[in-house]
Amino acid sequence: MNIGEAAGASGVTAKMIRYYESVGLLSAKGRTPAGYRVYGTKEIHSLRFIRQARRLGFLVEDIRKLLALWQDHSRASAEVKSIALEHVAELDHRIAELTEMRDTLTHLANHCHGNARPDCPIIERLAAEQP
Repeated sequence: MNIGEAAGASGVTAKMIRYYESVGLLSAKGRTPAGYRVYGTKEIHSLRFIRQARRLGFLVEDIRKLLALWQDHSRASAEVKSIALEHVAELDHRIAELTEMRDTLTHLANHCHGNARPDCPIIERLAAEQP
Protein backbone atom coordinates (compact mmCIF):
# COMPACT_ATOMS: atom_id res chain seq x y z
CA MET A 1 0.00 0.00 0.00
CA ASN A 2 1.09 3.61 -0.51
CA ILE A 3 1.70 6.16 2.23
CA GLY A 4 -1.89 7.48 2.14
CA GLU A 5 -3.31 4.00 2.53
CA ALA A 6 -0.80 3.24 5.28
CA ALA A 7 -1.83 6.42 7.06
CA GLY A 8 -5.50 5.42 6.87
CA ALA A 9 -4.83 1.88 8.03
CA SER A 10 -2.60 2.89 10.95
CA GLY A 11 -4.16 6.14 12.15
CA VAL A 12 -0.81 7.93 11.70
CA THR A 13 -0.61 10.87 9.29
CA ALA A 14 1.55 10.64 6.18
CA LYS A 15 3.66 13.49 7.55
CA MET A 16 4.35 11.55 10.77
CA ILE A 17 5.11 8.39 8.80
CA ARG A 18 7.79 10.31 6.90
CA TYR A 19 9.11 11.67 10.20
CA TYR A 20 9.27 8.20 11.77
CA GLU A 21 11.20 7.02 8.73
CA SER A 22 13.59 9.98 8.97
CA VAL A 23 14.42 9.20 12.61
CA GLY A 24 14.76 5.49 11.94
CA LEU A 25 11.69 4.18 13.76
CA LEU A 26 10.23 2.78 10.56
CA SER A 27 11.60 1.65 7.25
CA ALA A 28 9.45 1.31 4.16
CA LYS A 29 9.28 -2.17 2.69
CA GLY A 30 10.43 -0.81 -0.65
CA ARG A 31 9.68 1.66 -3.40
CA THR A 32 7.85 1.47 -6.66
CA PRO A 33 9.70 2.17 -9.93
CA ALA A 34 8.33 5.70 -9.65
CA GLY A 35 9.94 6.08 -6.20
CA TYR A 36 6.80 5.87 -4.06
CA ARG A 37 7.09 4.15 -0.70
CA VAL A 38 5.41 0.79 -0.29
CA TYR A 39 4.09 -0.42 3.08
CA GLY A 40 2.96 -3.84 4.18
CA THR A 41 1.26 -5.40 7.18
CA LYS A 42 4.46 -5.36 9.24
CA GLU A 43 4.88 -1.58 8.79
CA ILE A 44 1.20 -0.97 9.65
CA HIS A 45 1.60 -2.93 12.89
CA SER A 46 4.76 -0.95 13.69
CA LEU A 47 2.96 2.33 13.01
CA ARG A 48 0.10 1.35 15.32
CA PHE A 49 2.65 0.40 17.99
CA ILE A 50 4.39 3.77 17.59
CA ARG A 51 1.04 5.61 17.71
CA GLN A 52 0.09 3.89 20.98
CA ALA A 53 3.52 4.58 22.49
CA ARG A 54 3.24 8.27 21.52
CA ARG A 55 -0.22 8.43 23.11
CA LEU A 56 1.37 7.25 26.33
CA GLY A 57 3.96 10.01 26.02
CA PHE A 58 7.04 7.93 25.26
CA LEU A 59 9.90 9.80 23.60
CA VAL A 60 11.32 8.68 20.26
CA GLU A 61 14.37 7.06 21.85
CA ASP A 62 12.22 5.04 24.24
CA ILE A 63 9.95 4.03 21.37
CA ARG A 64 13.04 2.85 19.47
CA LYS A 65 13.97 0.64 22.44
CA LEU A 66 10.41 -0.64 22.85
CA LEU A 67 10.11 -1.44 19.15
CA ALA A 68 13.34 -3.45 19.31
CA LEU A 69 12.08 -5.32 22.36
CA TRP A 70 8.68 -5.92 20.74
CA GLN A 71 10.36 -7.45 17.71
CA ASP A 72 12.69 -9.58 19.87
CA HIS A 73 10.60 -12.52 21.01
CA SER A 74 13.40 -13.70 23.31
CA ARG A 75 13.30 -10.40 25.23
CA ALA A 76 13.10 -10.21 28.99
CA SER A 77 9.95 -8.43 30.09
CA ALA A 78 12.05 -6.83 32.85
CA GLU A 79 13.61 -4.55 30.21
CA VAL A 80 10.20 -3.40 29.02
CA LYS A 81 9.03 -2.84 32.59
CA SER A 82 12.14 -0.82 33.37
CA ILE A 83 11.52 1.53 30.43
CA ALA A 84 7.87 1.91 31.44
CA LEU A 85 8.70 2.65 35.08
CA GLU A 86 11.30 5.24 34.09
CA HIS A 87 8.63 6.90 32.00
CA VAL A 88 6.17 6.80 34.92
CA ALA A 89 8.77 8.57 37.09
CA GLU A 90 9.20 11.26 34.42
CA LEU A 91 5.43 11.68 34.20
CA ASP A 92 5.18 12.00 37.99
CA HIS A 93 7.84 14.73 37.89
CA ARG A 94 6.00 16.61 35.12
CA ILE A 95 2.70 16.24 36.98
CA ALA A 96 4.29 17.72 40.11
CA GLU A 97 5.64 20.67 38.11
CA LEU A 98 2.26 21.27 36.46
CA THR A 99 0.47 21.02 39.80
CA GLU A 100 2.83 23.61 41.25
CA MET A 101 2.20 25.94 38.30
CA ARG A 102 -1.56 25.52 38.63
CA ASP A 103 -1.47 26.17 42.36
CA THR A 104 0.66 29.30 41.93
CA LEU A 105 -1.63 30.70 39.25
CA THR A 106 -4.73 29.87 41.27
CA HIS A 107 -3.27 31.65 44.30
CA LEU A 108 -2.35 34.71 42.24
CA ALA A 109 -5.75 34.80 40.52
CA ASN A 110 -7.54 34.52 43.87
CA HIS A 111 -5.61 37.56 45.11
CA CYS A 112 -6.24 39.65 42.01
CA HIS A 113 -9.23 41.96 42.46
CA GLY A 114 -10.06 41.78 38.75
CA ASN A 115 -11.43 45.30 38.75
CA ALA A 116 -10.59 48.55 36.91
CA ARG A 117 -7.52 49.26 39.10
CA PRO A 118 -4.09 48.54 37.61
CA ASP A 119 -2.57 46.71 40.58
CA CYS A 120 -2.50 42.97 39.98
CA PRO A 121 -0.48 40.26 41.77
CA ILE A 122 -0.34 38.19 38.57
CA ILE A 123 1.45 40.95 36.67
CA GLU A 124 3.62 41.73 39.70
CA ARG A 125 4.73 38.09 39.94
CA LEU A 126 5.51 37.87 36.22
CA ALA A 127 7.52 41.09 36.39
CA ALA A 128 9.37 40.16 39.60
CA GLU A 129 13.05 39.36 39.46
CA GLN A 130 13.50 35.64 40.07
CA PRO A 131 16.52 34.21 41.91
